[in-house]
Amino acid sequence: MIYRPHYLKSIRSGLKHGPISAILGPRQCGKTTIAEVIAKEIKAEYFDLEDPVDLTRLENPMFTLEGIDGLVIIDEIQRKPDLFPVLRVLVDRNREKTKYLILGSASPHLVKNVSESLAGRVSFIEMDGFDLREINGDNFNKLWIRGGFPNSYLSKTDAASFRWRNDFIKTFLERDIPQLGITIPAMTIRRFWTMTAHFHGQIWNATEFARSLGSSEGTARRYLDVLSGSYVVRQLQPWLENIKKRQVKSPKIYIRDSGLLHALLSINSSKRLFQHPKYGASWEGFALEQVLKATGADDFYFWGTHGGAELDLLLFKNGKRFGFEFKCNDAPRMTKSIKIAQQDLNLEKVFIIYPGIKSYPLDHNTFVIPLKDINSSEILRQL
Repeated sequence: MIYRPHYLKSIRSGLKHGPISAILGPRQCGKTTIAEVIAKEIKAEYFDLEDPVDLTRLENPMFTLEGIDGLVIIDEIQRKPDLFPVLRVLVDRNREKTKYLILGSASPHLVKNVSESLAGRVSFIEMDGFDLREINGDNFNKLWIRGGFPNSYLSKTDAASFRWRNDFIKTFLERDIPQLGITIPAMTIRRFWTMTAHFHGQIWNATEFARSLGSSEGTARRYLDVLSGSYVVRQLQPWLENIKKRQVKSPKIYIRDSGLLHALLSINSSKRLFQHPKYGASWEGFALEQVLKATGADDFYFWGTHGGAELDLLLFKNGKRFGFEFKCNDAPRMTKSIKIAQQDLNLEKVFIIYPGIKSYPLDHNTFVIPLKDINSSEILRQL
């Protein structure tokens, strides 16, 4: 098992300071495994809502849960949203003796009653598959090709990994989405998800998606929100600066896990990836996710103008602005776009992340950094 200290630290802190901690993330990303680690540290009662026996035990949740002291773990809680009001009552009655660790595969806005019922009582920990904090940085190519889902990354062969990812996609569409109460035909949402993969790293265009689907723009937006709320798509929102330039106002869209992106695009090997038109976009999305994990950022955007200037990632940290560009070439150089972004956005520093092996400066506040060093770079540690 690959140790995941960052998530363990966040979970322990959440349980220490509040009554409910929620681990949210896509299915099969390791939530259950890490909950089992916590359960070995603290006396815990475990409920798996995919187990018919546990579902039966919770048919009368108030009766079942109110007599339990210590830690209660409820896995796949989005399958029983009527538990959230019950947890609110139980927490308010017995805040000191019982803690709750809930695991879910859907964001709060997709699960009715979460935000309203548990407001002020729950801390959220968003979890993904493996990242470069948890594996040897020299293995980043394997992580890039296979993605971070443990069963995919740890497969014995690339072919086995590719099969697992295709099976995951099928199960996600045919079982997991309907379990959220979302009635979209599996073939329709798969077509939409595949279209999103082909637009990976591009600006969201609701009109084009709606036209291709033969539906309305509102329907296309709903599909995008479902996949975003299930943690398989990221909508990177635009930053609008107070400048006299026309700026991009629509989000960029990414498949969050690079391995799923490659499966949706039928890319089953590094050779095919290097020959594919989405090679550069795949690198951009992969490196973006690694930077977000390494920096712990929760306030981030992209920026672009209709004149062509753009910044792949704008990150706010400690009152300062930092820019990131993701370049999949051997020796990135200063560009006109970076200079415009530095001036228009008043950036503290700009980091160009690439797949090479050497770090070097381009000027006094622009630095080229290998992705494999993202967690050990002294410059990035200053963020």
